[in-house]
Amino acid sequence: MFKKTLFQIHWFLGISAGLILSLMGVTGGIYSYEQQILKAINQDSYVVQAQQQPKLTPAELYQHFSQSDPDMKINSISIASDATASSTVNIVKEGARRGYNMMVNPYTAEVLPEIKGQKFFQFVQQLHRNLTVGPVGKQITGACTLMLIYFVLSGLYLRWPKRHSVKQWLAVKPKLKGRNFLWDLHAVVGTWVIIFYLILACTGLYWSYDWWRNGMFKVMGVERPQPQLQEGPKTNGQPAEQVGEKQNSEKQRGEKQGGEKQGGEKQATAAGQTRGEHQARSESNPATSGPSEHGSQENKQGAEGRGEKRGLKPEQVNIALTQSWNGFNQNIGREYSSVTFNIPKKANGELEINFVDTVPQHERARNKATYNYQTSALTDIELYEDKKLNEKIMTSMLPVHRGSFFGPIYQFFVVIASLMMPLFFVTGWMLYLKRRKQKKLTQQARQSLAPVTIDPNAQPWLICYASQTGQSEQLAWRTATSLQEALQPVTVKAVQQLSADDLTQAAQVLFVASTYGTGEAPDLASSFERKLMTQSLDLSHVQFAVLALGSEEYPDTFCSFGHTIHRWMQSNAAKPLFDTIEVNNGDTQAIQAWNSALAKATKLELQHMQIEKTFDAWTLTKRDLLNPNSLGAPAFNIELKPQHEASWQAGDIAEIQPGNSAERIANFMQKYQIQSQQVVDSTQQRIEDALWDRNLNTDVEPFANLDHLLEQLPPLPTREYSIASIPSQQVLRLVVRQQSNADGELGLGSGWLTQHAAINSTLQLRIRTNESFHLIADNRPVICIGNGTGIAGLLSLLHARVRQDYTQNWLIFGERQRAHDFFYQDIIEAWQNTGLVQRIDLTFSRDQTEKRYVHHDLRDQASLLKSWVEQGAVIYVCGSINGMATDVDHALIDILGEDVVAELRQAGRYRRDVY
Repeated sequence: MFKKTLFQIHWFLGISAGLILSLMGVTGGIYSYEQQILKAINQDSYVVQAQQQPKLTPAELYQHFSQSDPDMKINSISIASDATASSTVNIVKEGARRGYNMMVNPYTAEVLPEIKGQKFFQFVQQLHRNLTVGPVGKQITGACTLMLIYFVLSGLYLRWPKRHSVKQWLAVKPKLKGRNFLWDLHAVVGTWVIIFYLILACTGLYWSYDWWRNGMFKVMGVERPQPQLQEGPKTNGQPAEQVGEKQNSEKQRGEKQGGEKQGGEKQATAAGQTRGEHQARSESNPATSGPSEHGSQENKQGAEGRGEKRGLKPEQVNIALTQSWNGFNQNIGREYSSVTFNIPKKANGELEINFVDTVPQHERARNKATYNYQTSALTDIELYEDKKLNEKIMTSMLPVHRGSFFGPIYQFFVVIASLMMPLFFVTGWMLYLKRRKQKKLTQQARQSLAPVTIDPNAQPWLICYASQTGQSEQLAWRTATSLQEALQPVTVKAVQQLSADDLTQAAQVLFVASTYGTGEAPDLASSFERKLMTQSLDLSHVQFAVLALGSEEYPDTFCSFGHTIHRWMQSNAAKPLFDTIEVNNGDTQAIQAWNSALAKATKLELQHMQIEKTFDAWTLTKRDLLNPNSLGAPAFNIELKPQHEASWQAGDIAEIQPGNSAERIANFMQKYQIQSQQVVDSTQQRIEDALWDRNLNTDVEPFANLDHLLEQLPPLPTREYSIASIPSQQVLRLVVRQQSNADGELGLGSGWLTQHAAINSTLQLRIRTNESFHLIADNRPVICIGNGTGIAGLLSLLHARVRQDYTQNWLIFGERQRAHDFFYQDIIEAWQNTGLVQRIDLTFSRDQTEKRYVHHDLRDQASLLKSWVEQGAVIYVCGSINGMATDVDHALIDILGEDVVAELRQAGRYRRDVY
């Protein structure tokens, strides 16, 4: 229950705060590279042509601008050691609360172009900090940042119980589909960025809440600077920019400015930054809003007012700058990348200097010194590198937040993580919507329909089916039964039996259509597709609906024939009752969704409708490897005996209910911390027994009890195999090749039959009639064509023919190598030697340089093929749809002609069991 509660809170807060966090992540990522971007697009402001002469000193720049514009009030002057870097003169300017950085040519004092892009980054910074709506936005972003911490911790907890390898924890699995892929992407990428998001959230809250900031100072063991009253004389001794920063540090709240008063904003001009860079970095601290901004404005006014009354005369400032420049360079004893001289505004003989190391740790790693130009002494030197790590962190919170504190590589990954924030919002919403949809379908399937008054004058229903293996036909008749129970007149027809008049005279039409192979219509429905679906009919009076059957193992063509019928009906002006319902491998929930949609559209009370799959008990008696040392995957001869009286025909299908191995069940129980031998309340089964046929790869939400868990685990889908024997042999034989996924796990059916199920154990199996592949009842010739495990369906047909002493049989079979892949060689050669099979053509693709397949043999025997067809031969094809069956179909069309092949299909003389 605790886990379930965590999950519910996780998704609820995620869909609530996800958009804000996405916006904060994107704007934060953009803003992190503000300095680099501004410098890149303002080269004409930052870079000048190096000259042979030395750069103008601070005194020379001050004298130049004082003479050219006596009204200009200069706060500080910055000089860079790089010969191509411009110098910066910070001046008092209305509207610029920390002064305006004027970029100048260091050799000529020419004013360089104003920085472009400042307003954009100010807007981005405001979006990141308070959504541009002031204090209310600040509270919203602060709350969302707290939620981010919850997302990280709860997400880690919700995923932690799962036993995964490093690859499974950290590798995205692109082969997953649908909800599984979304969940995997959400969880795996979330694992990648977990450390970054924790640091971003914890440092971001520094500017959101006083209680959090106080806690950080205590945890880091750093004394938080206490607010101090402003000293009047001190104000006049600093430029507007410096005073504004110091007041924010000392008078307001001792926040980021308080922690960084020695290595923070007041040194921004030392790096030769623009006003936009300086101001944006300073404003990235939400603590500068409100009262602190007001204080900065007062400082500016103080510099303009009180400083003029008590400040030094221009000639005094010039002397102070000259002596300080020379004295600083003579006494500092270390290289620097840039240095800032703050114009003194009181005659105490001191001038404050800020300088940056040649390779600073980050953009806020600045040093401070005071030069007494009256005694020629350099005093109060404070070096950033001398601070302890905890002091560096607490005085450089913005670099820690944006990642530059730990170097450019880490900062790059922080930015990538920030820009990926929308991924979690999008995938989280998609998972939420898919979960809602699934719950809705489940509720619809369980709800009983309200009784309605039956219309005695109901219009007839025409139900049409397009079936290959019989499932669509069964569903069509089951739908007809439901409608008949609701007193509705119903007619059921196969689509190949439909005429244009059937459709134009109907008012209500339902289609149940399978998709066969790799997107084709079922064989018998090909004539309907070719003849009727190419016509334009007036169906404006018709209402229709389509139930489309298919397999998601073919995602590109899943249920494509059903959708083709839907589009064709609409193109003829027919009106859909509802959207096409898709059914994956006979999924009962999808079938019930069809019934519910039909009931809703017609206002009829329909009973629950599904194909009940009643399985019988069979004993697994034998399992032999058919192809030792083969180049292909292992293929097995599987033999089962019924524990009851069983009957089937040649060509029928064995439908197997796979199960989970004991190891897989144990791993699942360990993953979700389920104790063994627990009893499920609703069924009184042991949990191990209840899980044997459940899909354990399903994403499981936190569950309150075992019944709740089982509700989330659908039954494993069944698997179908062609039967290779006939009842008189007293054994049901299958040919099963092992299939594996990308992780090396065996497939559901093949793994269960060839490895997990023990010999002499009981299996669940049912016979499903496959009328479209049944053997003809007379002595007409048959041509059996197949490859690989498709030999199974052909063997059953040939066994039945041999038992009836019908010898006009032709087998065309292909595999890889004769030495390893000649399945049932003894039986086939015995048939050939005794003449029970008149002709056998075998082709093994790897036994010669040029690969040959069954369709090559078919083309080589084109004349003989025509002769057999003229004698009334029936063609049976069994095996893989990809390659073999498609190539054989093309060969038959080339040899016999398209019209002849179509006639063979229509007459039941061209039958296929392909997969």
